[in-house]
Amino acid sequence: MYHTLGQIPPKRHTVFQSEEGKYYYEQLFGTEGFHGVSSLLYHIHRPTQIKQIGKGKDLNPKAAVPNNITPRLVKGFHVDPTDDFIESRTIFFFNNDLNIGVAAPKKSMTDYFYKNGNADELLFVHEGSGTLKTFVGDIDFEYGDYLIIPRGTIYQLHFNDEKNRLLVMESFSPIETPSRYRNHFGQLLEHSPFCERDMKLPKFAEPRDEKGEFIVKVKKEGILYDIVYATHPFDVVGWDGYFYPYGFSIHDFEPITGRIHMPPPIHQNFQGHNYVVCSFVPRLYDYHPKAVPAPYNHSNIDSEEVLYYVDGDFMSRNHIEKGFFTLHPGGIPHGPHPGAMERSIGQVKTEELAVMIDPFRPLQITKEALKLEDDTYVRSWLENEDQQGIPPQIE
Repeated sequence: MYHTLGQIPPKRHTVFQSEEGKYYYEQLFGTEGFHGVSSLLYHIHRPTQIKQIGKGKDLNPKAAVPNNITPRLVKGFHVDPTDDFIESRTIFFFNNDLNIGVAAPKKSMTDYFYKNGNADELLFVHEGSGTLKTFVGDIDFEYGDYLIIPRGTIYQLHFNDEKNRLLVMESFSPIETPSRYRNHFGQLLEHSPFCERDMKLPKFAEPRDEKGEFIVKVKKEGILYDIVYATHPFDVVGWDGYFYPYGFSIHDFEPITGRIHMPPPIHQNFQGHNYVVCSFVPRLYDYHPKAVPAPYNHSNIDSEEVLYYVDGDFMSRNHIEKGFFTLHPGGIPHGPHPGAMERSIGQVKTEELAVMIDPFRPLQITKEALKLEDDTYVRSWLENEDQQGIPPQIE
């Protein structure tokens, strides 16, 4: 969507001055050279005034399990809260297309700014509320919000209290809405489960005309650098274009239902290169008189499936709590736990809330994930006499 805030000149790439006659400095903010989506920003000061670049810190995830065929359950809410936002980010799964993990920051970002130099970010707000402050405006967020932050966006997260839990995904390709829900102009179609009206767009924030030393932590190729600039990065007096962060509430996703069980693509919310993101929300179950609402067993041959459980009772799994991840790897089938199919028959609705990320290439597992793994999960589909059809209890 085209969006504009603040003051901009009537014609791009022309002289633009303040009432006092001071020049503003134009910046093209976009991707893929001069071919991709972009916005034009107008700064009080040149955005290029670097005073110092610090030594880089390697934040690339390390594989504890580079080749995985094991279904896994990881307790994401068991990550200890940490004051700093960047230090609190913990990656569990990754490949060449994306990183998936969590963050549990206690403090707002007040003494530095952050920019991901080569990945779009999806932050899902599981607990907490506050404001995403960026150089193109502010977005208030709360429980259930997706925050889509394009690469190169300089931002801070300001939280309202210390209890915050975020699902974090870094995408090395642009995060987009599903192609099949857009016409050739980019407008969301009538059968899309959400529309432009649902988006939380940036709101104008007064530009900061300040000089000094301002730390922007920039991550590039997985290395974090402290770059000190001579002027405040939030000095934008106005901008327009198509490239900017936005929010979307999972509660505004309108589920698609049918007489018999519908496949996972109906839940799709976002896409990127070699992955999709889906939103499972409260909805009516299938209404054929002999419908089986539980998902049928299916083979993950060409994709992995990561489910992040947000709230409610996820009917296809036993002993699942909020903040848990399940990973079902490609190459082997998976399906509902014993008893789940039978329990679902005759049910009319579900209150489940979950985020699903399906990468189309195998994921590697970090040691941080293994520390929080329930290793009984792989055997939780067994139906032998010792188990009496009941999966192992998750402690």
